[in-house]
Amino acid sequence: MRKPIISVGIDIGTSQIRVVIAEQSADPHQPPRILGTGCATSRGVKHGYVVTVADAARALKSALSQAAGAANLPIRKALVSVGGEGLDEAFSRGEAVIERGDSVITQRDVQKALEASEAAIPPSVLQNRRIVHRVPLRWTVDGARVLGKNPAGMKGMRLAVESLFITCPSQHIDNAVSAVEATGVEVEDVVASPIAASFVTLAKKDKRVGCVLCDVGEETLSATIFEDEGPISLKMFPTGTADIAADIAMGVKVPLEEAEQLRAGALSATVSKKKIDDIIDKRLAAMFKQVAAHLKKIGKDELLPAGVILTGGGSAIDSVADVVQHVVRLPCRTASLMVGELGKQKLRDGSWSVAYGLTVWDLSNRTDSGGTAPEGDSIWRVLRELFNKAFTFLKRFLP
Repeated sequence: MRKPIISVGIDIGTSQIRVVIAEQSADPHQPPRILGTGCATSRGVKHGYVVTVADAARALKSALSQAAGAANLPIRKALVSVGGEGLDEAFSRGEAVIERGDSVITQRDVQKALEASEAAIPPSVLQNRRIVHRVPLRWTVDGARVLGKNPAGMKGMRLAVESLFITCPSQHIDNAVSAVEATGVEVEDVVASPIAASFVTLAKKDKRVGCVLCDVGEETLSATIFEDEGPISLKMFPTGTADIAADIAMGVKVPLEEAEQLRAGALSATVSKKKIDDIIDKRLAAMFKQVAAHLKKIGKDELLPAGVILTGGGSAIDSVADVVQHVVRLPCRTASLMVGELGKQKLRDGSWSVAYGLTVWDLSNRTDSGGTAPEGDSIWRVLRELFNKAFTFLKRFLP
């Protein structure tokens, strides 16, 4: 009997810590089967990153216990997401001279160009930061654009690549890893939260024609732009649903706890629904004006046919899609999670997209490598070196 391939994803968010345990489906064309989930109120987390390791570890232990109990499995290893306003992007260009005498480009030349693009990042950009993802955007051979993902096999004298690097403060990564390891769980690797969410919220067509995935969290808003099946930009904004609650509290003079209930849709005999809706819409408009400004800055305003796709806890706000469509001037919809066969556990909304996306990424990589990743030469390291593979793994079960 085939030994089940299990993966665990941990999403340490500002308001909630979520854990998903999933198993590779028997049908390779289906997403992973969810075995167990766990959720706990976050402690020691601010603006999406861990600030107090001990507090975060205690909250995480509760979520891990729930998930392990539901799945009836011990949790020894996991993938963890890193997010927060510290996530940022950097761009760089690198070149390599073709080595072979017959001018045929080899994978070694590809690797040299990728390494050159990373080496060209200014030291000030990476000071106290770590690269989480490396993505090649455009290849050229002797100045001519390469239309494919990998120029190996073509002929030329010089190979160049323009790359996107997603970075995170080193301290934020270290704190997240320390919080997980304090519970006795080994961290296999880290993934940027918006990238993890994209694995289960975006169809291949969305990423091919162009879209922006917006994760609306409690204290952060992320905008990840996709085109030609991969990410081309990632931007974090230090604003979220907590700001909406604060606006309500000040606007109608109620305690913050009551304001949070009003934001969630609770009715009040003393406050009109129209006034609450107006306050919410005004804050949402201010939040997404930042997204619109970023799209304009990178030349993609009104040029993404698949539009804006919303995920995260804030995507459940009733009016958010209408406000976004008006402000960003693109079609807008709330993401539907592409979830595999469910056991006893169910994912209620888009707030679970990061934790589940981590398991999809992990299990797909391990399946591609024959079931297990080789010791000392993890498929993660291979994918990080060969960037062009990083965002094609999900094609087998996307429409």
